[in-house]
Amino acid sequence: MKLSSAKAMLAAAQAEAERLGVTVCISILDAAAWPVAFIRMDGAPLGVIDVANKKARTAVLFHMNSADFAKIGHPSGEAYTLENTNGGLTSFGGGLVLKTSEGTVIGSIGVSGACTEDDIAIAHIAANTLLA
Repeated sequence: MKLSSAKAMLAAAQAEAERLGVTVCISILDAAAWPVAFIRMDGAPLGVIDVANKKARTAVLFHMNSADFAKIGHPSGEAYTLENTNGGLTSFGGGLVLKTSEGTVIGSIGVSGACTEDDIAIAHIAANTLLA
């Protein structure tokens, strides 16, 4: 994950959050789950910092979006309590795995602070900058 790509994603995500009238935290990680870029919009609650990071970690460590991870991590899922591994993960939407057009994982983005649907939408807008 290049810093220039991460900055473009942050800008797109922040613009979409502002358009929606929400304040969020946005975390972008590389393929090894190390931080590349992060912002906390003015007014975003402190608690969502960790949630945005965990959404991004979940996506990159398991090569699946955090909303998909939720399908296996819920109480009747095949991997209930899996979110307690790897220093803590999360099993709800807003974390997207980022891949090249060839399918190589290059990192992830996690968005938190709005409703889950808005977090997911903001993350998708940001991820789309990689295709531009």
